[in-house]
Amino acid sequence: MLLVKICGITRLEDAEAAAAAGARALGFVFWPESPRFIDPYRARAIVAALPPFVTPVGVFVNQAAEYVNAVSSLVRLGAVQLHGDETVEYAAAIARPIVKAIAVGGGTTARAADVWPLRVMPLLDVHDPLRRGGTGRLVDWTIAAAIAARRRAMLAGGLTPDNAAEAIARVRPFGIDVSSGVERSPGIKDHGRIRALFEVVHDIDHAARS
Repeated sequence: MLLVKICGITRLEDAEAAAAAGARALGFVFWPESPRFIDPYRARAIVAALPPFVTPVGVFVNQAAEYVNAVSSLVRLGAVQLHGDETVEYAAAIARPIVKAIAVGGGTTARAADVWPLRVMPLLDVHDPLRRGGTGRLVDWTIAAAIAARRRAMLAGGLTPDNAAEAIARVRPFGIDVSSGVERSPGIKDHGRIRALFEVVHDIDHAARS
């Protein structure tokens, strides 16, 4: 079954709506420059209310490994998503499982994720050195598909209930990561769009089993 992560959670009611719809992971952005930033203590309270099968993922951008590990422990994160210019050596100091954003665009090849060990899950997203995700822009699905054919990878970048089916069919990712595509405004989720996204995903899963 396709893994779906809803990212940029800032409110308990949005976390509950995503979990009820079928999200297996929720993303909390701890980079202060993001419009979806959430205070770690507020995130901790939301995580404490999540069902046990939903994995909380912390998103960080070029922040000290000591800080990342401290927030991971405080919030009780299941994984850490690195969305900056972090290196393999930096990742070795992170105590949690890692998702690493890989910029997909001009010049990106099918081997773009090969430098990362298999314990790291690549997340294929748009290159944006300022906003670092949540841009609403699509990645190059042809390049993304070439990477996803080499190893398990998550697909991000402008996914919505309207284009998710085509994106999944073309890229065949292990999972998808959706943020702005199910929002009313940055950090405020649209529960109707969340449900619509999962209707698409459930239809794909049903077709795959039939």
